[in-house]
Amino acid sequence: MSRFVGVVVIARDASDVMEPLTRPDDDREWHQCFTPAEVGMSDAWTVEFIRRNWDGLLAHLEALPWPRPETVQVLIGGEDDDCFGLWMMYGGRLVEVPLPHTLRDPDGCDVTGMLTRTDGRPAKH
Repeated sequence: MSRFVGVVVIARDASDVMEPLTRPDDDREWHQCFTPAEVGMSDAWTVEFIRRNWDGLLAHLEALPWPRPETVQVLIGGEDDDCFGLWMMYGGRLVEVPLPHTLRDPDGCDVTGMLTRTDGRPAKH
């Protein structure tokens, strides 16, 4: 069961949209704050969630007024996942983009389930 989940949001021209998510807000379902990425990525923000306390994050991100929704990418990786999953905006919704050689188990212990590689690589344990 994943205890830690890392999330990266990449979105062009979204500093104003993401700025409120860098501050605490008791009205959100989830309480961690995003941090702007430091290394040459002015359009990226990261956060790490402890335990399963990020319910509502994807719906919250969907509802934001993105200036360029076609550039929004959300990477989510739990400590039990073999790799990060990718969500992108399609028709105003964040939709997981299938990655080659991966399989999502929706019944995993995390909000999104567990993502494993199917290309013959040994699973992490």
